[in-house]
Amino acid sequence: MIVNKLPVSTALLDHINIILVGTTHPGNIGAAARAMKTMGLKHLRLVQPQHFPSLEATSRASGADDLLANAQLFEHFDESLHDCQLIFGTSARQRSIRWSTLSPKQCAKQALDTQQPIAIVFGREHSGLTNQELDRCHHMIQIPTSDNFSSLNLAAAVQVVTYELRCYVDELQQKPLLPPDEVPVSAEEMRLFYEHLEQTLIDIHFLDPEKPRRLMRRLQRLFNRAQPVTSEMNLLRGILTTAQNIHKKL
Repeated sequence: MIVNKLPVSTALLDHINIILVGTTHPGNIGAAARAMKTMGLKHLRLVQPQHFPSLEATSRASGADDLLANAQLFEHFDESLHDCQLIFGTSARQRSIRWSTLSPKQCAKQALDTQQPIAIVFGREHSGLTNQELDRCHHMIQIPTSDNFSSLNLAAAVQVVTYELRCYVDELQQKPLLPPDEVPVSAEEMRLFYEHLEQTLIDIHFLDPEKPRRLMRRLQRLFNRAQPVTSEMNLLRGILTTAQNIHKKL
């Protein structure tokens, strides 16, 4: 096959991490690494792969074994997101709660319009990401497929998304760096904020921990869409702390 090579600065892709969660077949890990390398991406993270390292993964990588050798392994999903400011989760099915849903092309634009660390997450071959894992994502990616046959191989999904990233690099206009207090907060900072928010809502008797319903999930959707920056997060945490202190005095 003849492939037209696009002039791409791979440095523009260095902030993007591809995360595979709970991959059951090692061949899919190798094929995903090959898909990444052909499009200029190199940062692969694996969360609880069932079989890795694996000779089959290396074989399917077909020359992208350097990505496998440098892949980061994590026991817990949250750990794999610790330094990421913007998180995209892939899903082939609609969820019961409304999500911010993007096409791969729209994902590429958002991911490359910032140079902050990005995570693009792919779930298990048969069941995808859990609702709890998707709750940690700011946006959901859905790849358009046939209504009659929507099943897409894991590595093929990685190839589609990384191809759109590569294509958008050529269109990208470099933007000036944001001042430190205008940088979107990391996934770890968002996790700590949600813990603080939940505890505050319990303290002021707005949230019943015995009957939480979907309140926190809906609030996470709200703040994930907002993508607060550092200065905004400081303001939000200050409001929560003040509310807690006032309640203690009552």
